[in-house]
Amino acid sequence: MTPTSDRHPKADRARHQASLDRLYHIFKGISDTVNDVSSWRCPYKNVEDRCTAGFGCRNQDRSVPEGDLYVCAGSDDLDYRGAWEV
Repeated sequence: MTPTSDRHPKADRARHQASLDRLYHIFKGISDTVNDVSSWRCPYKNVEDRCTAGFGCRNQDRSVPEGDLYVCAGSDDLDYRGAWEV
């Protein structure tokens, strides 16, 4: 059996760092977009305009069949942050 060190050559530190840097920039772009969008769109509103929050919000339209997610009646033109019940 071949020793582990022979089967796995040493990592190229420069390639490894370049890969980490690339991932950092990808995730930074995602994070920047999330920060921007979260200032005007509720983060608990899914793509189908359903509320995924596990707490009450005055923008929840609760007239849905039992077991369905509430419909988000909030406007994306409003600051939603004051709507949450705490």
